Amino acid sequence: MKLLNAQDLATEAAADAVLTVANDADVQKLDLAGVQRIDLVFPKFADGRAFSQAFELRRRLGFAGVIRATGDVLVDQLVQMQRCGFSEAVLRADQDPAVGEKLLQHYSGFYQGDATDLQPRFAKTA
Repeated sequence: MKLLNAQDLATEAAADAVLTVANDADVQKLDLAGVQRIDLVFPKFADGRAFSQAFELRRRLGFAGVIRATGDVLVDQLVQMQRCGFSEAVLRADQDPAVGEKLLQHYSGFYQGDATDLQPRFAKTA
């Protein structure tokens, strides 16, 4: 997962194929033709609807582009974001990207499947 901050966004080139989705939108009704990146919004860290949107985009709709978390994004959420299908996160200004990177490297694997690795761990060893 790529971690970004406000400085990274200031130097980022504007992309034509970006779709910003409100956290109350039904992603199944979106026209994803030509979209390369979808920005999902966390209006506050306790609002987890964007987790469900990311999972639905990856697993049910097969979106293969970049899914970016924006808004009130904390490092504590990064592992679950990655497992739900997010590929990038724009951290809140008071969050340390180094701590986020460390958290993302903490777990070598998970017992359950997730949005990007569908098989549970026990099925891989059988």
